[in-house]
Amino acid sequence: MNLKKVSFSNKEGQTLNGRLELPVDQHPHNMVLFAHCFTCTKNLSAVKNISKGLTSNGFGVLRFDFAGLGESEGDFAETNFSGNVEDLIAAAEFLEKEYQAPSLLIGHSLGGAAVIYAAAKLQAVRAVATVGAPSDPSHLKHLLKSSIEEIRSYGKAVVNISGRDFTIKKQFLDDLEKNSLSDVLETLNKPVLIMHSPQDTIVGIKNAEKLYHYAHHPKSFISLDGADHLLSNKADSLYVGKTIASWAERYLAVPDPADLKTSHQVVASLDNDDGFSTQIKAGKHNLVADEPEDFGGNDFGPSPYELVSAGLSACTVMTLQMYAKRKKWDLQNVKVHTSYGKVHAEDCAACESKNAKIDTFERQISLTGSLEADQKKRLLEIADKCPVHRTLESNSHIKTVLLK
Repeated sequence: MNLKKVSFSNKEGQTLNGRLELPVDQHPHNMVLFAHCFTCTKNLSAVKNISKGLTSNGFGVLRFDFAGLGESEGDFAETNFSGNVEDLIAAAEFLEKEYQAPSLLIGHSLGGAAVIYAAAKLQAVRAVATVGAPSDPSHLKHLLKSSIEEIRSYGKAVVNISGRDFTIKKQFLDDLEKNSLSDVLETLNKPVLIMHSPQDTIVGIKNAEKLYHYAHHPKSFISLDGADHLLSNKADSLYVGKTIASWAERYLAVPDPADLKTSHQVVASLDNDDGFSTQIKAGKHNLVADEPEDFGGNDFGPSPYELVSAGLSACTVMTLQMYAKRKKWDLQNVKVHTSYGKVHAEDCAACESKNAKIDTFERQISLTGSLEADQKKRLLEIADKCPVHRTLESNSHIKTVLLK
């Protein structure tokens, strides 16, 4: 993944800071603008994981801090919902000027309401997705219910949200009440995806029902069963990212995957805060490699050695089917199970010691079809001739250079 720090100014002249995530070794086919939840920041783990799910499918993603939050300038107490919408429009204008206009807006919680308002004002936006969004901005008042009387009486109050103190002024409440999301959705006429958890205790599932009712077709709803409001389970946020990417491709212009920019067949990219979860582009295809959880990884994809083993298995089945077709043999199906390990090199004369171990791939082959015994024997012999098999058994040379 290509991660860049970016900054731009909002309508008030305040500097907003964000992160632009681009897919591995390719120009993004579409840009996405992400709006985080109320009092959250761009660095919330769920926001980062949703972004990864999108970039691994060729999207570019801008996530930024609203004014008064995270790394952005401004006083949170002086902000309001309308200001968040204006920040989104400023972010979209920045993308259009420096990269390309966003075609997809995604919003989490109150950010979901904000992207609907912003989408109505941004002509380039072709689709909108919300996650755990309220059916009206004023829904947020239930989080502030213990302080609303104080806010109305004294003009402001200090409210503790998720363990942090925030000053909320009366103008914030007034702004929430004057914005009607139903009016905007009824005239939006853009594809909308609504994702919500039935177990969401912060923004109840009834909000998703109302949003769906207001929206015009094409509209979609996907239940995030078992997830909490902040998508604190990493698997939930990764699912959201991958699902939105798949849904959006139906409504956005997505060209065929481009070839790698370099002359190489495969590129892997890993940021310093991603652990072992590695984004890979192999030819025109995107995938993820990782390590098991007991090794410190997230187990989001196969390990490097599992990928090597998968290459051997795939090459073997292709080689056997190709050979059987040429011979006109009845090979209906071939399965190859491959595992990797190191075993003691008992008969290795060149090993440094008798306790040395060598890399060993154990391959088990299952053949289905009307095959004679001699045909099966020949197919086993052919398995040892598959190109990946030969590469693994040869003395390969790896040449490494540093790119400028």
